Amino acid sequence: MDIIVEGIKQAFILLFTLDREVLGITWLSLKISGSATFLSMFIGVSVGTAVALNQFPGRRFVVSLINTGMGLPPVVVGLFVTIFLWRNGPFGFLEMLYTPTAIVIAQTVIATPIVMGISLAAIQSLPANLRLQILALGATRLQMVWILVKEARLPLLAAVMAGFGGVISEVGASMMVGGNIKGYSRVLTTATVMETGKGNFAIAMALSIILLLLAFTVNVVLTQIQQRDRPR
Repeated sequence: MDIIVEGIKQAFILLFTLDREVLGITWLSLKISGSATFLSMFIGVSVGTAVALNQFPGRRFVVSLINTGMGLPPVVVGLFVTIFLWRNGPFGFLEMLYTPTAIVIAQTVIATPIVMGISLAAIQSLPANLRLQILALGATRLQMVWILVKEARLPLLAAVMAGFGGVISEVGASMMVGGNIKGYSRVLTTATVMETGKGNFAIAMALSIILLLLAFTVNVVLTQIQQRDRPR
């Protein structure tokens, strides 16, 4: 219990004294996970909507792959991204391994199936005749898709929040592809693991509390957007 109390105290000290290292780590965590969430939102909503609205051979297999990807182990993602970005790998010439960009790539791979799967389910849950009614009123196919996305905006925003929650708390892939380099690729989760390994439980607890506050703040903002025009 003393460790928890000390951790809370350390968290507020680090925040209110504007500790440069902690602020840098926090900002990098937000920037990396925010970028990954944005990319996964763009890819996931687009592909999820396309799969939901079209019939094609092997569709059920594709849906199964998407659903399987929602539970993709982060360490597996980290392993494959590391192999692809390794100096002798297919993209080793880009020299992105152990950089924040590599973490963004790994987190995007983790979040995209989550957003894609929930988006697919959200569009499929709309009434089957809705798209026919929209087209019958003279809308183009692109307009029809946009209207369907607007109708499903509440679960789609939930998909974005789920994607963000999956990457802001991720540690395995970030450690593997980012290297946890101080002042360059160290994020809140990897810093917490490092401090725990060193036995600095108070600092680790403080970083964990800051991580929770960051995740809570972002989700509060997203929830306000989601619930702003909630149907009554």
